[in-house]
Amino acid sequence: MHRHKRRIPRFFPKILSKWKDDKGASAIEFAMLAPLFILLILGMVAYGIYFGASHSIQQLAADAARTAISGLDAAERKQLVDKFLAANAAGYAFVDATKLKVEANDSSADPNQFEVSVLYDARNLPIWNLLPDLPMPGRTIARHSTIRMGGI
Repeated sequence: MHRHKRRIPRFFPKILSKWKDDKGASAIEFAMLAPLFILLILGMVAYGIYFGASHSIQQLAADAARTAISGLDAAERKQLVDKFLAANAAGYAFVDATKLKVEANDSSADPNQFEVSVLYDARNLPIWNLLPDLPMPGRTIARHSTIRMGGI
């Protein structure tokens, strides 16, 4: 049986003869692509943590507004919101209850609505140290929820 030898073009015989061996090609390709792949993975983790915290703050605002609906006046509704947040904020992912600022008031636009605004200081999330050069969203997460109090 006749075996075909890999032919080297005549114009590069000495140069290409040194490149016949391709055993290290995978290692070189990995070395070139691994930093980009790792950066992509770390970016997904960083944004995932931020979006998780953002979703938790929105859920807290919505749950606090639903809790407030049972109050008879604005002061009692505010008290219910504060009580709810004190009891439940620690149970949400990526949320430190001590970093929350809450405003809970009757709506100035519609007296049949109650508004809950939650500001969260997200500077202590681990994402800021993960990749300092990665463009990230603001360090304060602000979410708002409005609920109708009876009527139509």
